[in-house]
Amino acid sequence: MNFDELTSFLEKRVQKPMPGDVAHQRMKPKLANGAPLKMKHATPPRKGGVLILLYQDQETVHFPLIQRPSYEGIHSGQMALPGGRYEEEDQDQFNTALRETEEEIGVDQNSIQIVGSLSEFFVAASNYMVLPVIGKLDHKPKFVPEPREVADIVTPPVSHLIDPDRLKEKEMNVRNGFKMHCPYYDLAGRTVWGATAMMLSELVEILKEYPVR
Repeated sequence: MNFDELTSFLEKRVQKPMPGDVAHQRMKPKLANGAPLKMKHATPPRKGGVLILLYQDQETVHFPLIQRPSYEGIHSGQMALPGGRYEEEDQDQFNTALRETEEEIGVDQNSIQIVGSLSEFFVAASNYMVLPVIGKLDHKPKFVPEPREVADIVTPPVSHLIDPDRLKEKEMNVRNGFKMHCPYYDLAGRTVWGATAMMLSELVEILKEYPVR
């Protein structure tokens, strides 16, 4: 994938109708018995933003994923896009995604150009309405993980997202003893599933329209 051509394509494509929930559902985990997992919340969802940060390294376009540390929480140890909750000082969810990316992986938010965004996504497990933002850098960044929030950083090529051999399924034991049947992406040797996989699935769908491989 050519970096300039890809980011130009994405900038134009995200202005058109998006696949949204149709794409999200393809990567949605289910209970091991096949039933959908339903969660109810007493309060409205909070806002958040995550960033798909595209950059070129040796003629290949990559993006970073982070692994969350192990902790007493619902996303313990999971692979994720850098990002987090909307704060009052943020102008919008775009700003949230940029600020959180700088805080979590050390990339200067002022060096990132916004390409656009995917559809807003409701993360039922944590009751967040998240905007997946697409950004780009004209150079390979130096990543500096924030140890309280990031256990590791991996940087798979974007092309791996549309490699059918990396789309897999398995049964997983998740929090509270639930067994889930989970579609996932095998990226950089990591299992990328759940909300992150569902958001990336929309990017995968529009990448199928990209005319140059």
